[in-house]
Amino acid sequence: MHVTPAQQTRTYWLEHAWLGTHVEPGVAVEVADGRIAAVRTGTQTPPPGAEILRGLTLPGLSNAHSHAFHRALRSTVQVGSGTFWTWREVMYATADRLTPETYRELARAVYAEMALAGITSVGEFHYVHHAPGGTPYADPNAMGEALMEAAADAGIRITLLDTVYLSSGFGQPPNAHQLRFSDGSAEAWAERCSVLKDRDHARIGAAVHSVRAVPADQLATVARWAEERGAPLHVHLSEQTAENDACREAHGCTPTRLLADHGVLGPRTTGVHNTHLTDEDIALIGGNGTGTCMCPTTERDLADGIGPAVALQRAGSPLSLGSDSHAVIDLLEEARAMELNERLRTRTRGHWTAAALLRAASADGHAALGWDGAGAIEPGALADLTTIALDTVRTAGPLARLGAETAVFAASAADVSHTVVGGRHVVRDGAHTLVPDVPRALADAVEALRG
Repeated sequence: MHVTPAQQTRTYWLEHAWLGTHVEPGVAVEVADGRIAAVRTGTQTPPPGAEILRGLTLPGLSNAHSHAFHRALRSTVQVGSGTFWTWREVMYATADRLTPETYRELARAVYAEMALAGITSVGEFHYVHHAPGGTPYADPNAMGEALMEAAADAGIRITLLDTVYLSSGFGQPPNAHQLRFSDGSAEAWAERCSVLKDRDHARIGAAVHSVRAVPADQLATVARWAEERGAPLHVHLSEQTAENDACREAHGCTPTRLLADHGVLGPRTTGVHNTHLTDEDIALIGGNGTGTCMCPTTERDLADGIGPAVALQRAGSPLSLGSDSHAVIDLLEEARAMELNERLRTRTRGHWTAAALLRAASADGHAALGWDGAGAIEPGALADLTTIALDTVRTAGPLARLGAETAVFAASAADVSHTVVGGRHVVRDGAHTLVPDVPRALADAVEALRG
């Protein structure tokens, strides 16, 4: 089943709407062919036949960085202590058990969980391409196709960031686990990836897993592929200090400088994490408009550190947000955590307004994934809407005009009551309309991957 834009005209009545600068009561949104055709304010009662969204309606949220299969690690990797590198071994063991069939079932459930959290688009950083041992499937893109089908099943948009992953470290071949990630060369990756096609609910983008996983002399091939197609290009960047140290030893420069020297940075590129950066790195990233995707719940779960998001944005880097390893799936928590982490680091408050944080969680995330027409409640925009209930134990009490602050600093994914994607009501009154029992779907899919 594929997501298709709603062909018929329909009207949604928003009890309260976040219009980018303020909360507006009584807003009627007319939808045609999956886009917003008109926005009428001052509509104090629902028009006849309108679908009613009570609470605060925001533009649909965007999860700009996801590894869907990491959802199977939730809680399992919380036993004991360990490091990022020991966590990675557990992750590899789970990846080893994926097949196109089990991956579609898991991703379908994960993307349905995202829809329940108000997420209308996801950037899937996809590197599990082949069968264990590296043998291609009969359809070399079977795993990527499974992910796009899963997003359609769950009713959300996806940007498949097909990822180049060729080595286990600088100058090192892939290890036994990583063989199924590798196409052997960037040229072979480009040949396979070029077969993938955009569709109504899906965009094809590219990703460099990291500077340790893609040899420097092959970076330009990936950058050129994305440039020729006008496609998004994402890269894990300076998540760990060990990566920085190894890059300096191998190339005499930081990962950011290496990427810049090989043409990877630019306005279609997003660096994921951007945690351990020098002042020169920050200037390079911001100076050419490279985006930054912060993933605070994963970064704190893995003890990665707090990235210089304020400095990056001031330098010119647009900010987006992702749930990454899915320790939790809650874009409101990601937005809140970015501000609260910075408060802890600096011991000062108010680095971003609620409006700025909502933009990172919506419009700038969609743009980082190539969905430029999303992230606003205005005519011409994609009809993606997320409604936060204002009468739960977390959200009751504040004035409605403080809805943005309530959403960012008090609400959670559990407070999402409605999700609309392309005019289609995917989550209604907290229930998914396409996946009847999301918890059961998650439990079954995770159980299928247990060793």
